[in-house]
Amino acid sequence: MQKHNVNLPIIITGRHVEITDAIREYATKKIESLHLDYPRIIEAKVILDIEHHRQIAEIILFCADHIVIEVKSTTEDIYASIDESTSKIARRMRKFKTRLLKSHRPRKNGSIRHIEEQVFHADDLHGEEETIEAAYVHKEPYKVRPLFPDEAVLDLEMSARPFIVFHNQTTHKLAIMFRRKDGEYGLIEPEDTAAA
Repeated sequence: MQKHNVNLPIIITGRHVEITDAIREYATKKIESLHLDYPRIIEAKVILDIEHHRQIAEIILFCADHIVIEVKSTTEDIYASIDESTSKIARRMRKFKTRLLKSHRPRKNGSIRHIEEQVFHADDLHGEEETIEAAYVHKEPYKVRPLFPDEAVLDLEMSARPFIVFHNQTTHKLAIMFRRKDGEYGLIEPEDTAAA
């Protein structure tokens, strides 16, 4: 068990807020006191912000085995936001450890779900509806990392994102792992149209 994070590099930055020595010391102690079984923390970033009287604390942990844990909390007090973010990290790590242990257990019988067959009339599929032109509303940089599918599932479990884009180390192709509505995970890989 990782008792202490010795000489852990912790970067504390502030947006719209001055980082005092007291805040820096408090955030550092909170990160260093995290008792995580797995994975080993390599680097921690703490981003503190104030927006319209809301105190925001975002903590990003860069860990071994390509695991990145991101949490964000908003309260009316910066210290409470830091406390809430570290609590969220601890909960995510417990959830991660539980999922890691469950993945090594054999699946129960009856894991196949049967869906009732439905037949739709062809006219129902072609209705006269107004078409709305689609446009994206948000753009952000995204780092594509080389991962195996099981690592992508664990990484997705650790974050709040609905999907992860990665370079599949098994097939050497770009792939997308996404969270399904039933709680399971789906994998999308593009077909090689040139070979077909």
